[in-house]
Amino acid sequence: MTTFLVDRHSDQPLYRQIYDSCRTAILSGRMRPGERLPSTRALAAELRVSRLPVVNAFEQLLHEGYIVGKVGSGTFVNESIPDELAQVAAAARAPRTATREQQRARPIGALRVSLPALDRFPLRLWSRLLAKHAKALTIEQMAYGDPAGYWPLRAAVADYLRTVRGVSCDAEQVLIVSGSQMALQVCALTLLPRGTTVCVEEPGYPGAREALCRGGARFVPVRVDDEGIDVRSMAKKTRAVYVTPSHQYPLGVSMSVTRRLELLEWARRNGAWIIEDDYDSEFRYASRPLDALQGLDSSSRVIYLGTFSKVVFPSLRLGYVVVPRALIAEFIRQRESIDLFSPVLEQVVLADFLRAAHFARHVRRMRVIYEKRRDALVRGLREYCGLIPHNTDAGLHVTAFLPEGVDDVALVKAAASRGIDGIALSTCYAGPARKGLVLGFGGSSERRIVAACKGLGELVSSRWDESNPD
Repeated sequence: MTTFLVDRHSDQPLYRQIYDSCRTAILSGRMRPGERLPSTRALAAELRVSRLPVVNAFEQLLHEGYIVGKVGSGTFVNESIPDELAQVAAAARAPRTATREQQRARPIGALRVSLPALDRFPLRLWSRLLAKHAKALTIEQMAYGDPAGYWPLRAAVADYLRTVRGVSCDAEQVLIVSGSQMALQVCALTLLPRGTTVCVEEPGYPGAREALCRGGARFVPVRVDDEGIDVRSMAKKTRAVYVTPSHQYPLGVSMSVTRRLELLEWARRNGAWIIEDDYDSEFRYASRPLDALQGLDSSSRVIYLGTFSKVVFPSLRLGYVVVPRALIAEFIRQRESIDLFSPVLEQVVLADFLRAAHFARHVRRMRVIYEKRRDALVRGLREYCGLIPHNTDAGLHVTAFLPEGVDDVALVKAAASRGIDGIALSTCYAGPARKGLVLGFGGSSERRIVAACKGLGELVSSRWDESNPD
């Protein structure tokens, strides 16, 4: 059987060569759904290798869903490749005349950060709502929209935030934007003139630093400890501070009540603004979701950001900003200067999705699924990688520190070649950095998470051995 090829002179392990040969054959269509594979014993004899690398390769293929075992019958190419793998298969079979956009497309890797469980989204329900509202669009809805957003959506968001997140707001304070990055850009345009400073968490979200400082502001990194950002080390002349108090990115700590009160008092005393990014607060597993920092603010110093990318789907490109009344007019003006308004049809559908309680039900279902996926990742990192993640009680990602001497950037690059999309923790620092991995679990099945952890374990072990030859 020529599908399986091995090169004994290659540096790549035998099991990996067998795995790659079979996977490529399946994705290219040379091995068809339902086709029977040779037994591990027969294949080992044919390739003149021991049976162990063949067994390991088949186990990896089973875990990832490429093949299935049938008791008493043998092993077969999966009749129904999972959605996430079908995307790879489609890309592999794409004709050479694919468009430039298709050529740039890349399959979604395992453990990708910030990706929700797209395979569990109620797409049929969403499609029905989309079709219903598309047929009923009024002339007014087809014209230019309100730069502040579709009013029923603003009202639905305000109701949700008051009820679930403890945010103090009404619909007039809610500004609909195209995701959290636009929210940060509007904050920068409104609050951070050229030459002003903004404090950011260290480590923190690199995208926030870039968006907030694009207009000429300067960022000052402030250390994060087990209670959140270190308020006492923040400069008094700072114009604003960017924080993720409910689930700090990337370390995952939750800001203590004491630290929250200190931060609010600091902002009041210095006339500064607090930009609160509540990016994935809906998903907490050890207790009920923590209320937003904004709900404790009695001085109107907090600008609250949120997004639907994690709880609906990223390509929807809808988020929101809750703005103090004194700032809302300027925020709307700056938002309009960027791209006028967000697409109306999607806002109409999302408003219906929220009002009819579909959103709340979806979040409850996802919380159960994500907890199982989180548990699979934590177990996999411990068992196969010898890594212990910290602060795993919330969100859609975990962070694990690496052994001394292991380069996280090089490790992430090597993992990407195996279809594993982690983030190097050191890239989240502006100054001296700790080495580690930031790994998402929301968008990967439990089976795929286990397979990815096995692959990561091999890479971590090899790099640990290289850095410790003795």
